[in-house]
Amino acid sequence: MSTQRVIVTYSAPQQLLSSDQWKQLYSALLAQLPLRNIHWKPPTLPSIRTIQELQVQLAALDTVRDENTSQVPYSLLERPLLNIYVVTCEDSDTYKATVKKQIKDWQTSLNHRKNQEWIIVHVVRSDVRNVSTNFFQMRGNVLDKIRSDFNTDKRDRCVQLAWPIAMDNPVAWAEVLSKVKDGLLSAFDTAVSQRDDEVRRSESQQSMPGWNFCTFFILKESLAATFEGMNLSEDALRCYDELELSFEHPKRRSLPLLSISKKPYRDLIVANTVSVFDLRIYILANQCNLLGQMGKVTDLCKRVTMFLISFGRHLREVSAILPPYFVESWTYSSALSVIEQADVWARDINLEGITLNQYNACKAELLELARNQLDSFGIQIGFLPSQPPFSMSLPSTPVTPIQAKRESRVISNSELLRCFGDQAAFYDLYINVTNRAIDTYVTAGRRKFALRLHGSLAALDVHRDRLTSALQVYSSFPAHYAPHHWTSLESYMISQAIDTYALVGTARDRQWVNVFLAYLKLCSSPNLESLKHQDDSTAYTTAVIESLKAVVDNLGEPFLYSEHPALSIRVLDTTAAPAEHEDGSFLNVSLLNLLSCPFPASEISVILAGRESERLRFCTPVKSLEPGTSTFKLFCPSSSWGTYILDQTEVTMSNLQLQWSHPTTPSSSNKASRTKHDPPTLIRLVKDIHAFNARLRRPRCVELGPVTSSKLLLSLSSGRNHIPRATLKLSGPPDITFRYQESTLDDDVTSASLECTADNISLLNLAKNSAVSVLIPHSGASSYHIMEITIVATYNTKEEPTINRSFLQINRVPASLPIVINVQDFFRGERLFSKFTISTTAQQHVRVSSVTLEKVKDDEGLSILGTLSKRREMITVTPARSAQFLFELVSRRGRVLDPLILCIKYRTLRDEVEAVLEQSVDEVVDELPQYGGERNRLITHMIRALESDADWVELYGITGELKVPAFGDDSVTKEILFRVREMLAKGRPADVKSGPWREIRIQVDVPLMSILAAVRLCILATPDSSDQLPPLYAGQPIPVSLSIQTSFHWDENRDAGRQSYQMRFEIQEMAQDWLISGQTCGDFEAEDGSTHTAAIMLIALHHGELSLPRVKVSPIPLATEMTKGPLSLPCTETYQVHGAEKVLILPRGGRSTFIVGMGEGASIRSGTQMSVGT
Repeated sequence: MSTQRVIVTYSAPQQLLSSDQWKQLYSALLAQLPLRNIHWKPPTLPSIRTIQELQVQLAALDTVRDENTSQVPYSLLERPLLNIYVVTCEDSDTYKATVKKQIKDWQTSLNHRKNQEWIIVHVVRSDVRNVSTNFFQMRGNVLDKIRSDFNTDKRDRCVQLAWPIAMDNPVAWAEVLSKVKDGLLSAFDTAVSQRDDEVRRSESQQSMPGWNFCTFFILKESLAATFEGMNLSEDALRCYDELELSFEHPKRRSLPLLSISKKPYRDLIVANTVSVFDLRIYILANQCNLLGQMGKVTDLCKRVTMFLISFGRHLREVSAILPPYFVESWTYSSALSVIEQADVWARDINLEGITLNQYNACKAELLELARNQLDSFGIQIGFLPSQPPFSMSLPSTPVTPIQAKRESRVISNSELLRCFGDQAAFYDLYINVTNRAIDTYVTAGRRKFALRLHGSLAALDVHRDRLTSALQVYSSFPAHYAPHHWTSLESYMISQAIDTYALVGTARDRQWVNVFLAYLKLCSSPNLESLKHQDDSTAYTTAVIESLKAVVDNLGEPFLYSEHPALSIRVLDTTAAPAEHEDGSFLNVSLLNLLSCPFPASEISVILAGRESERLRFCTPVKSLEPGTSTFKLFCPSSSWGTYILDQTEVTMSNLQLQWSHPTTPSSSNKASRTKHDPPTLIRLVKDIHAFNARLRRPRCVELGPVTSSKLLLSLSSGRNHIPRATLKLSGPPDITFRYQESTLDDDVTSASLECTADNISLLNLAKNSAVSVLIPHSGASSYHIMEITIVATYNTKEEPTINRSFLQINRVPASLPIVINVQDFFRGERLFSKFTISTTAQQHVRVSSVTLEKVKDDEGLSILGTLSKRREMITVTPARSAQFLFELVSRRGRVLDPLILCIKYRTLRDEVEAVLEQSVDEVVDELPQYGGERNRLITHMIRALESDADWVELYGITGELKVPAFGDDSVTKEILFRVREMLAKGRPADVKSGPWREIRIQVDVPLMSILAAVRLCILATPDSSDQLPPLYAGQPIPVSLSIQTSFHWDENRDAGRQSYQMRFEIQEMAQDWLISGQTCGDFEAEDGSTHTAAIMLIALHHGELSLPRVKVSPIPLATEMTKGPLSLPCTETYQVHGAEKVLILPRGGRSTFIVGMGEGASIRSGTQMSVGT
């Protein structure tokens, strides 16, 4: 590192230099150093350099040497760049008399100094207490005279300094420091430009006779030293880089390589006796010093690594004249010493994150380079075998035999010297350096490089007969290399593991299986040049597979291996064809064997995934898989159907299972992702109409009551099979519990029987083409609108009892009813009218066939009459239109305690349309039996089309014509689709006798009423009007009779209860229509069948048809009852007998005259006469 500083000289009159003021000025000037934030623009570069800090050395002018000290200085900074003259003068006369001559003499002494600048500092006292009126004018005059006398060019080299303000105030130095910086940069520019011209001129003359490289080197290096002294490390490094590149010139390669003894490099260069080796070491050291100062330790390590590799290659070309093992020793020592020095520089730098990882990686490369020298060294002294991985470090040029080298010269590295004759010391050194490189690689995050070095340690263990340790390391490598696809290293390590296994002779366990499977993986790779045993690879691979089969046959548990590339399975068809004579499906696949020999597999299987946990397994037994592509037909004994996704493929060899996973979800469309994934493979299983089938639905009859429970209807069809036993289990949401033990058969089945356990149900002895329905109670479904339930069935057929067949299907069963029922009750004496309103719960239409109200027990005293017209067989309930049904109950015995059953027979429009579709498709299939396989697919697509567009509903409701919207599916044959559409286009009115009907039976309690009050207002005839009512006029008093008849007919305690109740009536006011006069409110005692009457008077307020006032009747508690516990009043209903009646009120006619007085004391003459006529 250079310690050169910029030299600035100072000079002043002797009187000032010997005064105390100068000591103060000198100390204050030193306090302003070093200079900071200097901006320099190189003349040959576009960017501006910023010198953060510049060290300056102040020296008296008479103490600096003159030009003739050295014709080729080490640095341009050896001479001053700036000269300062300090003067103190307070009046013009003194300046003219003495100061001006002193400055001229100083300036004359500088004329012979090249590339130097000067400035004059005028120090002016600024004592505020002694300032006169002309002080500043005087000061300005002296400075102006100095400028006019000495500023011969356009530059201003004169500056003023206020004293003693500048002693404590750094701001006062700002102008002086600015002039100093400008002067330094001007001189520096001139010196650098001149030296740069000299360098270019010398470089251009190198082809001329007598040109000396050392002279050129000294000139070039002087620029680098100058930049370094100016704290321009990047520019200094650039100079050394240009010197380094000069060795790549063809003329330099022929230069001889001489001694490598340490010498004073500078003296050797000046004397022109330096060797290329010493010169390049010298340049490298300067480059590293500059990079260390700049904090670029990572670049430093990279530069050293490249230098050691490239220059070591040149040294090997002349290794015959070098001591034995010199290149290895020099490279080894240099790499380790550079690491130590770089760590010293790195302590002062804050390295973290990526920067720290890069530094550690470069250090690890240097350590690995040092370890490689140990490989070459160990092979030459006979401690390591000349085979991979040790021989991989040998140079490409042949190593000169040791006996041909100069034996009189030896290496100086003490660590390597101790290894001669001491094999243990060499192995310890080898392991130590390798582990050090491994740890540094791991710290840098380069695991693959660390694994490669682990492999060399394992090879060393093999060479030292430590086979167990080597086997453990080799066996662990495939798991590390495989994810990174580093085939060359993986193949070599696996080959080493196989050979080590053969040498050890240990038991062949699961670890052994992993190693041999990894070998087979590499055998399937197109790049086999890195594998061993290539003389007869097929025979060797066959032997490996036979050994592998023998081992896996003896494994106690299955051994799973994923994604082995030697074998691969591809599905050929996207549709699994159903078996014609048994339940199940066939799937065609192709298998590719990339090995060069057959693979002894026992089974091939393909696993398809459905919704949730649904899995189907297609398999077929095999004996051997020949090399190349083979085709197989796989079978799955399941009657499930639908669309599935290819999930896994497997090849089984005894206890070994080779498994491959396939994508089950679409790949991401992220453009930034570089990984390409294949789309999921969809496979459709066609429904076999002759196979076993199961379906869950709501029961055809749903009973609702306080003790009834929810049930599901499980319908099974045996199809072509005679099934001795079929076991079924349901799974749904976690809070739904199925009570299998309470299951019952829904219909009378003579051949099949039902067995129920706590976990499942079993149906026994199902004959061919038989259908069975089972009702399964469940609980906990009230919170669901739709239940998603999975049916899992296992069964055997009588024809093939050894094959276990399965069925899995997911059904969506509505948990809520499609209709809602509201009821209103009206008591009328011994009759009760109940009005039931039926409306839909969702946006769908419901057909209602019949609504009846039935008695649970035969009761002759109760008769029920319905009002549904027999002309209308069906009523359609829509979201905008509800249906109402009225029933009349006549009870001759009073209260009815037994409940009634409301029975509603209905079906949804969806059920009706699905039945129409199935019927139409079945008719077409009967005509065109060749399209029987498309039946279920066609029905599914048509239902989905109807769900997507509701425009067909209105037309179907009026004419019965079903117009299915268009749908795009090329898998449906156009001929059958055309025939079905043609049949559906025929209008077929909805028939009550066709299609499925459902039934709801709701338990209905007959309401009770303690007191029923019938209120009537009757207008009485006047004595003059005989029996007929006279005309009624507005304003006319009208006599009215109020009668209240009470009945206990519907009272629950009619026979054993009270015989009378205290009641209160109240006539409600109608202030806009009537004035009521008389008893508008009163109490009376009510008895069964009694009548209470009262007389009132009504006056109509206007003419027109008016409704009579309403009367409210309510029970009142007795005084004795109010003191006993909680108050309980009998329920009461009041109906207005006159509620539908209206009274015609006529307007009153005639004329009336009124005289209105105009004030007190006014005469009649002054009044106003008004006539009002009606």
